[in-house]
Amino acid sequence: MSYINSYCHISNDTVKINGENSTSIDSDSIEEIIRELYLSLELKYSKFHKMDQLSKIAFIGTELIKQANPEISKSGENDIALLFSNSRSSADTDIKFQESYQNGGIPSPSLFVYTLPNILIGEIAIRNKWYGENMFTISSIFDSEYYANYCNILIKKNAEAALCGWINVDDDKIEAFFFFVTKKDLKQLNLPLDSNMLEKIYRQD
Repeated sequence: MSYINSYCHISNDTVKINGENSTSIDSDSIEEIIRELYLSLELKYSKFHKMDQLSKIAFIGTELIKQANPEISKSGENDIALLFSNSRSSADTDIKFQESYQNGGIPSPSLFVYTLPNILIGEIAIRNKWYGENMFTISSIFDSEYYANYCNILIKKNAEAALCGWINVDDDKIEAFFFFVTKKDLKQLNLPLDSNMLEKIYRQD
């Protein structure tokens, strides 16, 4: 049995950690929301500003999970598996990349880099030096059974923990849910990792 040790929701107006409001945001601009969230982390990471919106939200969610789980810093580079999914792939960036070369323009190399959604896993891995198993999948809905089954397999196999996320971002909406799973109930939240529990906390947003 594995356990959910913390979870995080990010939407257009609120950040919640373990179901409790952490940050409120007052803006209609996705870019401004992301900027405010990044500033609230009080970090200086220059590569952040080159990322697409999907990777930026993945970065922010990961940092929030790390803040809630300081013990992550003690993990070995192969200890943490990364498991992410969404329903839109990299559609928002794909559209912007296409627009960059329409009407005779020059294709944007900085956008092209992010026309695969799994690039966000690379950004997280580079930032944290986490080189364990990883997977990015596309699903029409948040599939709690998939996450629970795959996560338990990873941890039973060779991972000490898993950071998981469901992230969709476009010009109008942010929908992101992150959760951190370990072999033991370190935070005493009493949240065993199974599909029913995962569905329940996902829907708390």
